[in-house]
Amino acid sequence: MGDSALVLGQRLSEWCGRAPALEEDIALANIALDLIGQTQLWLGLAAERGAGASADALAFHRDAWDFHNLLLVEQPNRDFAVTMMRQFLFDAWHFEALTALAAHEDADVSAIAQKSLKEVTYHRERSTDTVIALGDGTEESRARMQGALDRLWPYVGEMFITDADDLTDVAALRPSFEAHVHSTLDAATLIAPTSDFAHQGGKTGMRHTEHLGHMLAVMQSLPRSYPDATW
Repeated sequence: MGDSALVLGQRLSEWCGRAPALEEDIALANIALDLIGQTQLWLGLAAERGAGASADALAFHRDAWDFHNLLLVEQPNRDFAVTMMRQFLFDAWHFEALTALAAHEDADVSAIAQKSLKEVTYHRERSTDTVIALGDGTEESRARMQGALDRLWPYVGEMFITDADDLTDVAALRPSFEAHVHSTLDAATLIAPTSDFAHQGGKTGMRHTEHLGHMLAVMQSLPRSYPDATW
């Protein structure tokens, strides 16, 4: 949970000062900040439980192969259509995952999920509205959104493959995820592809692509260059 929030937060921060409109620039930056705040909570808890020295150490001092984020979130921004479709698919999954974790028997996990869910409810609402507006917009915007959906859909299946590290049965989240996603795509006049990553492999063996390694090199350059610095 922490790694996915961290990687997507970093990806969204790459839009700062570059988004197609000032409102979008501010919105993407705020969502990135929300995700980094959630990262602090998840990685802070992991550090308390013995996974590392601190949240910062887990974020900045691990190599790409030690991260456990969803493959979807490390995909490059490319253009605004890809960025928003990636956000929408993640938000739809994130909302369901946090809803399940909010009822987790571990009090710390439940508290983080409940707090994060308040932010992610807005994230999902906003990305849903954007997908509908662009999909059901001009011929150009629809073509770009359909292209983004076709590019990113192969990463959807991985989000629902449960392994021993998951805090909940993520496979059970798929019906609710699909109900929201498909109703949104219908409203956006977009067509969902028929196959996904679940049919091509599992969670292991296909993560940590060159995309993540390059992104981490940028994100970690300062703390790795000055490991004793404080700010």
